[in-house]
Amino acid sequence: MVALEIVQIDAGEMDNYSYLLYCPQTMLGAAVDPSLRPERLLEAAKQRGVTLRWLLNTHGHQDHIAGNLQIQAHTKVKLAAHPKDLPQPEIELQEGSTLEIGNGRIDVLHTPGHTPGSLVFRTGNAIITGDTLFVSRCGRADLPGSNVEDLYHSLQRLKLLPAETQVYPGHNYGPTPTSTIGWELENNDFLQCPDLPSFIKLRLG
Repeated sequence: MVALEIVQIDAGEMDNYSYLLYCPQTMLGAAVDPSLRPERLLEAAKQRGVTLRWLLNTHGHQDHIAGNLQIQAHTKVKLAAHPKDLPQPEIELQEGSTLEIGNGRIDVLHTPGHTPGSLVFRTGNAIITGDTLFVSRCGRADLPGSNVEDLYHSLQRLKLLPAETQVYPGHNYGPTPTSTIGWELENNDFLQCPDLPSFIKLRLG
């Protein structure tokens, strides 16, 4: 398997990030969370000569999926998401699902908490975390459909990834656009909570 290229794209006034993932050998790619400025993602693909085949959503909140229709109107993508967040996607993604992109691959982690169908996409030494994990922060757990206990357990899973794993978040909320799991373990208060009660107090307090 080859390493997929990851392009981080500023995607709107809510500090969203969208992502272009592509195989450098076949130039086939996927759009992730086109958000509020899908034209920027389309332009990034065009500039690099990438043919989009998949449209992936980390979760179903409007600021992440608002650009789906525009991506679908301009490409022949298949929509892939968790059915708890986006009913009847063309490809239902669950824990353990995999997607091949050219000669590369994405592994899917189901990380509920921010939403019931939140997903993290892992490729090589990197994860695209949506609103589950931000640089120095984590997603909200007080929204309709959120579950603070689920979010805690999802973050515990991410903490076990190798320290060098690159973190690509769904929003530009931290001191840097990206980080690593090792950096988060040292600097993210939410990952440093010793137990569930302390996490609930910090996240909902």
